Amino acid sequence: IGDLLQRCGRMPLPPYIKREPIREDRTWYQTVFARVEGAIASPTASLHFTEGLLASLRARGIFLVTVTLHVGPGTFQPVRESRIENHRMEEEWIEVSAEAADAIKQAKVNGARIVAVGTTVVRTLEAASLTDSVVRPMRGRTELFIIPGYRFHAVDALMTNFHLPRTTLLMLVSALTGVERLRAVYREAIGARYRLYSYGDAMLII
Repeated sequence: IGDLLQRCGRMPLPPYIKREPIREDRTWYQTVFARVEGAIASPTASLHFTEGLLASLRARGIFLVTVTLHVGPGTFQPVRESRIENHRMEEEWIEVSAEAADAIKQAKVNGARIVAVGTTVVRTLEAASLTDSVVRPMRGRTELFIIPGYRFHAVDALMTNFHLPRTTLLMLVSALTGVERLRAVYREAIGARYRLYSYGDAMLII
């Protein structure tokens, strides 16, 4: 089936990209971290990374850990509930290996900061640390919906793109930054004509 999809399928670009997919999208809309098929969209914060940049980070002593989250169709669904806590988050498949969990735990013990690249990584690590605030190996589905007021257990900082209004992704980011701070960030980005969404610019929240 995978071979058939590769031959006949088209890259599933987000609906706000108002053009037909082209051959180059198979490279442009794929990350250097991608190993396991299953997502319906790219974790777009990772699109900013190249093999050369990863090598540079490693040379500076930055330890890289990878996890898996298969982005589902719910990532594009706006929140229509008048009270956001009533929104039902669609399940997504996540995997955190024992090696990844151990590396994150050791980094925490050493006082290092855990910088998530993308909201997918945030959701994965937070779902894997709900039991006792320590990231544990996990392989399964999560419905975790992160909104303002959520207490983070695993993630200290976040690199992410600029997200669509009324989406769960934007709410996750605002849970980390605070609503007013995020509004100020978006005003700055719009005023400076940053590119938004999947093929756009990114911000680092520290």
